[in-house]
Amino acid sequence: MMPAKTQHIPPMSSAPDGFSIERELPSRFGAFYKPLHDVLTPRQQQIIGNRKAVLKASLDGKRPSYLGLSEAGSDWRITLPAWCADQRNQMTGPADDHELVVKMLNSGAPGVMIDLEDSMANIFSHTLKGIDNAVAAYHGDLTYTDAKAGGKIVSITDSPAALWTRPRGLHLSQAGIYKELTSATLFDVALLAYKLDFSRLKHPLAIYIPKTESAEEALWWRDALAAIAVAKGQPANAIKCMALVESHPFAYQIEEFAYTLRDHLLGLNLGRWDYMASLIHFNLDDPAWVLPDRNTIPIDVPFFQALRERIPEVCHHHRLLAIGGMTAIFPDRNNAALNKQALESLEKDKKNEAACLFDGAWTGHPDQNAIAIAQFPEPNAGMKRNPIANATPDLRPPLGNAGTKSVNGTRAAVRTVIRYRHGYLMGRGASLLDGYMEDLATDRIYRLMIAQRYLHGMHTAADVTRFFDEELARLLVDPNNAKDSKVFREARRQSEEMIRQGFHDPI
Repeated sequence: MMPAKTQHIPPMSSAPDGFSIERELPSRFGAFYKPLHDVLTPRQQQIIGNRKAVLKASLDGKRPSYLGLSEAGSDWRITLPAWCADQRNQMTGPADDHELVVKMLNSGAPGVMIDLEDSMANIFSHTLKGIDNAVAAYHGDLTYTDAKAGGKIVSITDSPAALWTRPRGLHLSQAGIYKELTSATLFDVALLAYKLDFSRLKHPLAIYIPKTESAEEALWWRDALAAIAVAKGQPANAIKCMALVESHPFAYQIEEFAYTLRDHLLGLNLGRWDYMASLIHFNLDDPAWVLPDRNTIPIDVPFFQALRERIPEVCHHHRLLAIGGMTAIFPDRNNAALNKQALESLEKDKKNEAACLFDGAWTGHPDQNAIAIAQFPEPNAGMKRNPIANATPDLRPPLGNAGTKSVNGTRAAVRTVIRYRHGYLMGRGASLLDGYMEDLATDRIYRLMIAQRYLHGMHTAADVTRFFDEELARLLVDPNNAKDSKVFREARRQSEEMIRQGFHDPI
């Protein structure tokens, strides 16, 4: 691919021109935030630099690997609190959709994760709306108007559901707050904490940490969570968290990360779609790692099963929860065949994770909740450990005969990234496409798959451009799409440009 240019595609999130933190955000938030920014944003920028160096080293042949023995592997334990002991299913969805947030909290799921990241467009106004929705949800005040029920106001029903919030990752910066950039992660968590009345919370503020790439990053999170809590007048360990295992280098360092963050951390989650993208990214130079068409890769592919062996073994050794991933195919009440396929796929997927001793998993649709919960023991796996589990398995096992590689698969990827980017440009961070819920993580998988197929000779540059041209033309045959042709054309342009420039970051 062509070398990356110095520009942001899509544009970095920025507050509008003339924005003032003192005028536009709550009174005194500026005084609360500035000391946090001054200390933690420079460290976030250093983390971004470190990540680039690790990626470059991997593509130069120095692949990620396990760290040496340390205190992290000793018999330290956390005490898992009762409020999150049952996390057999964590419903997840975008924070800027207040109706969905209420529905998730009323679904009966034991956990709900309000998302400011992968399922939301990274647009400043959406972030602010998402934080306001999260605050209202924590306080129990969030409602929506049910048009199908004659305008009935639907409130959050009282339940023991644990409520989590996922901020934007450390790879993202927020523009427009100050003359210099600030950490998007820090901004999200600090503003959420500042707006919350901690006396109204059913349980401690709980954050879902995304996109970690090294154990050292736990130091940033430890210091950030403690500093925000203390600034809020709370004990340093007041804010709790889970962390997603979404990057290939981080998978080797989860125990060291957990040890550093042990005063806050309650569990680890296999964020498998971003992990698949990261696995491609860190092995992009290796033709042996050209992955098959995404939807032909079986759920028990060896590289996922290796992580499914490692994560519960590490977690349960230290009394942390191990949470499984999201099943991308979604139920559809209006399509009996697709609905049946989606629910059968969900059951098979969660049975596999339960057999690997996970304590629960993620879903994104209320119809998935009961099936997901039923696959896991109540309230959790009891910190069981497989006596023959390998805590340090080979995380790059041979692909074997997993899935198929086809031109039609590449075309499907092209079609998906165009449609996904169209939705993103319209303000949607997640879109249901052909029965699959596609978000920033799955969009990233498809972009990387197209890139590696070009790099390793499966397609030429001319092929890729032709696929984009032809798939866009097919999309615009639909009169509904044709009415929005300008946005579709921009989506097509951005998508191919991101691939050609080597812009593979998760945004």
